[in-house]
Amino acid sequence: MKYKDYYAILGLERNASDGDIKRAYRKLARKYHPDVSKEPHAEEKFKEVSEAYETLKDPEKRAAYEQLGRYQTGQEFRPPPDWEQRFGAGGRFDESLDLGELFEHLMGGRGQRRAGRGRFAARGGDYEATARITLEEAARGRELELAMRGGGEGNLSTARVRIPKGVTHGERLRVPGKGMPGWNGGPPGDLYLNIELQPHRWFKPSGHDLYLELPLAPWEAVLGANVEVPTLDGRIALTVPAGSRAGQKLRIAGRGLPRAHGGAGDLLCVLTIVTPPVTDEPEKQLYRELAKVSKFNPRAGLQ
Repeated sequence: MKYKDYYAILGLERNASDGDIKRAYRKLARKYHPDVSKEPHAEEKFKEVSEAYETLKDPEKRAAYEQLGRYQTGQEFRPPPDWEQRFGAGGRFDESLDLGELFEHLMGGRGQRRAGRGRFAARGGDYEATARITLEEAARGRELELAMRGGGEGNLSTARVRIPKGVTHGERLRVPGKGMPGWNGGPPGDLYLNIELQPHRWFKPSGHDLYLELPLAPWEAVLGANVEVPTLDGRIALTVPAGSRAGQKLRIAGRGLPRAHGGAGDLLCVLTIVTPPVTDEPEKQLYRELAKVSKFNPRAGLQ
């Protein structure tokens, strides 16, 4: 039987933690997965990495592997006396097995499933994509069909997923089992969707809140007014208090984006003062009269 250095295969030292082993496997599995890898001999490398991980991630198997001793990679060896009885189910040592098959045989077949001698059944790769949706779709949810392309020519699969209402810009959704198909009968990977909200003509999202720039005429700001404002669910009436100022925010509770577990964000109307164009003499005369009686100095802060 030829020795395999499972630590070296994963690029690890022998004192590696369980977390180190998992991270190393994920990195190498992404690099060599037959569905996506363009590396030479990717399938062979992937099987080596998978075999090493299946042994070292299991505390019992790892302990048994440590008790084999250390040899050069590829060196012929035999397990120490009584090793099989200590760590396996008993029985006669079979020299025809390779190291990975030895662990499957002795540890009760708890390794990866095989689809024939030396062929590992492995989990499919995770797939990451960006979902660009409108604010209205974020508010109501949307069903999306996504095309996923792997590394091989023509290796295309599709997944239909439901984006729940209440998602926000920059959110990352995990959809279990909707990633790339498994290899040799293994389970599929997961799908990760990065949510990107398309620009809206009126609203700017901030988390679950929405911001709306609301223009007012000068007399509406001074005297107060009842105005109509848009929301994602239709137009509603808003009372602008007298003496409102540019930059002031009027909050309308519960009119933002819905939250996944109930409730919703708010709609914040940011007031702007729009000066109308003055084209005829009567309007100009009214401004002259206002200038005579008003004591307002917009530049008082500069004095």
